[in-house]
Amino acid sequence: MNSSNIFSDSKNHYEILDGLRGIAAITVVIFHIFEIFSGGNHALQIINHGYLAVDFFFLLSGFVIGHAYDDRWQKMTLREFFKRRLIRLHPMIVVGMIIGAIGFYFSASPVLFPLISSVPVWKLLLIMLIGFTLIPVPLSLDIRGWTEMHPLNGPAWSLFYEYVANILYAFVLRKTATKWLIVLTFLAACALVHLTVTSPNGDVIGGWALDPTQIHVGLTRLLFPFFAGLLLSRYFKPHQIRNAFVWSGVLLLLVLALPRIGQVENVWQNGLYEAFVIIFIFPLIIYIGANGTIESGWQRSISQFLGDISYPIYITHYPLIYIFSAWVVDNKLSIQDAWPVGILVLLASITIAYACLKLYDIPVRKWLASKSKAQ
Repeated sequence: MNSSNIFSDSKNHYEILDGLRGIAAITVVIFHIFEIFSGGNHALQIINHGYLAVDFFFLLSGFVIGHAYDDRWQKMTLREFFKRRLIRLHPMIVVGMIIGAIGFYFSASPVLFPLISSVPVWKLLLIMLIGFTLIPVPLSLDIRGWTEMHPLNGPAWSLFYEYVANILYAFVLRKTATKWLIVLTFLAACALVHLTVTSPNGDVIGGWALDPTQIHVGLTRLLFPFFAGLLLSRYFKPHQIRNAFVWSGVLLLLVLALPRIGQVENVWQNGLYEAFVIIFIFPLIIYIGANGTIESGWQRSISQFLGDISYPIYITHYPLIYIFSAWVVDNKLSIQDAWPVGILVLLASITIAYACLKLYDIPVRKWLASKSKAQ
């Protein structure tokens, strides 16, 4: 049984999609490891489009939620839906914030994080407690200087928007007729194209802060993928595609790792690429993955492992990135100097994620699910 199936009445998972989620999550970790060496120049970033994994997660979420819940509302209340989603997502949010708080002072850097040395323990604990709720931390409590809505664990911003999507689905989208969902998806696609081609850097990067510009980016990144995933789940008719795990996995890695497109004077070209990937390639990847089955034992083992650690590694790895980035900046290291430690960061991220999954996430979610049934 997949580790995310805590409730006995959960529908079967698409095992390939679980594996694809893991591929995207590990790509995010590698992207973040390399990010500090780009000097803020997007064109120099290795694994250049790794941040698009977030948009892939949103699309995959829409597809999976539509598959899991669209036909269950006659026997499921709003309370039960939100309870299931909280049990699935929130335990790892809490442990991610705790890991972020523990690692906070280890990422002290007079250059990269000059504010850390003056942060009192009470403020750190307050930010951690706010983080437990996933409510964005007020800008007045910024402790890194990066204006992140969750400064102890940056990637939590995307979970905030995931919760927004869940609320939108439960109150509006589940009751929205398919023809109107098509209209909403088209309008969201137009907004996404406009964002990518007019962005100063020709990309969708952003969404992690509370200022109006970043909120616009975050909502735009959320809406089309989630709408499109939900729409795809309504039209999906299973077929059989051979070697679907290999084809979809390779395609996902290619689009995430492709170098930057266009030069400084025509960044809109990269924007068009990103819009094309999100609007057309990501749905295709999910379609291929959902239409396949694992055809060998080793593929099944890899896919299940990747799927199991996908969410834990995404929500726990970034405190290590803060520490690694501070070390690189303070010691003025090049990628040639730091790559062995970068590999250790990747391995440590995988190890922490797996340990959190087995020792914390699964037991806690099983306990919460049992308590939920007893009520």
